Amino acid sequence: MMDELRAQASAVGGTVLSVLGNHEWMNAIGDWRYVYPTEIKTFGSVSDRQKIISTGRIGRSWANNYTTAARLPLHPSLGKPNTPYPSHHVFEKDDGDDEEDIVVEGLSHSALSFVHGGLSPTYKQLSPFPSAINDIAASLLRKLQHRAQPPPHPPYPYPGLPPDSTRQEHELYDANGPLWYRGWAMDSEEKVCGDVDAVLKKTGTRRMIMGHTPDFTGIVSRCNGKIIIIDTGISHAYGGVLSALSIHYTLTPVAGKVWKEREVVSALYPDRQEVLVDEERVVVGDFKH
Repeated sequence: MMDELRAQASAVGGTVLSVLGNHEWMNAIGDWRYVYPTEIKTFGSVSDRQKIISTGRIGRSWANNYTTAARLPLHPSLGKPNTPYPSHHVFEKDDGDDEEDIVVEGLSHSALSFVHGGLSPTYKQLSPFPSAINDIAASLLRKLQHRAQPPPHPPYPYPGLPPDSTRQEHELYDANGPLWYRGWAMDSEEKVCGDVDAVLKKTGTRRMIMGHTPDFTGIVSRCNGKIIIIDTGISHAYGGVLSALSIHYTLTPVAGKVWKEREVVSALYPDRQEVLVDEERVVVGDFKH
């Protein structure tokens, strides 16, 4: 379905960004604790399922069309999706000569990050973002998919990562890595709001969007929308509320090189829409309208 959606989006000038979550990685490792026997039967056998998620159709899609982290620029002047930050973009700043200064921000951080778990403040591979994470992930996925597939756990022992996995690959998959980190959802408001700006600065983003830690009643916004947790348990297995996140971005000319940037972030539910963030900024630069 995702591959079909990707083709449909491309046909009309859109883009689908697909991010691997911890359960895809668990399956690639051979950790099948959440795989029901009925699902295995849909593939035919254990070996048939192993083949399709390693070197078969699903595995090839994971390797070619998915990343573990994503960076979505909100304006085309910042490059295509997943353009690494930092990059060469430099924007003009206002000198503040007027009696009442205008607060001016460049567009360098007009972007969003997406990972399954979260970008820990102490994770060592935050920059360049997202390429540092995705290069490590691509290397590890390649090793997992092309090794002799171990018998799945359970009932067999947990196979773990390949013996030749690097320290960085182990750190990618541990509790502090982007697939499993829960700090942004679980830690106190004081702690997360004190830590978030440093991570946003390193990743060249304005907001971090993640899942992994569900709130079955709705999307969670913390620290004025700098942290957005979108896992509402929509699977029938959890029975959470159906939801989606909408980001509406505009850049409107004011005068000369002065522009007004507006970003409206909303949580969508079957019966309502809740605005989480509605922010405006003045920016200066040569931008295409």
